[in-house]
Amino acid sequence: RFRAGEFGGAFFISSAELPASDAAPVAFSAGKFWLVETEEGDPRALYMVCTHLGCLYKWEESNFRFECPCHGSKFSKDGYYIEGPAPRSLDLFATTLEGDTITVDTGSKTIGAPAADSPARAGA
Repeated sequence: RFRAGEFGGAFFISSAELPASDAAPVAFSAGKFWLVETEEGDPRALYMVCTHLGCLYKWEESNFRFECPCHGSKFSKDGYYIEGPAPRSLDLFATTLEGDTITVDTGSKTIGAPAADSPARAGA
């Protein structure tokens, strides 16, 4: 069993730390995830590893999206595939909001949807 606050376990985050949907995401390096607020206002935890070959993608403020420096895959702030060699959108960790606490379970990962199904896909 993993302890709370370490990768593989649960992270308990104050909802005050959730960035607004029009703000840059917040990195939680210990949990290996980016915390974002979707356009619908829900918290989402994006696994920090690119779905192409496992590089660590970065937030590019100037383009307001995630970009992988290894092979050029691009993803929306919500983690949806835009373009590049990645086969799918970014993987997500299970996230719940109860009261003022966001719980991110880094032991429960959901695989991103196929690139072809992405609503953010370039040219879609």
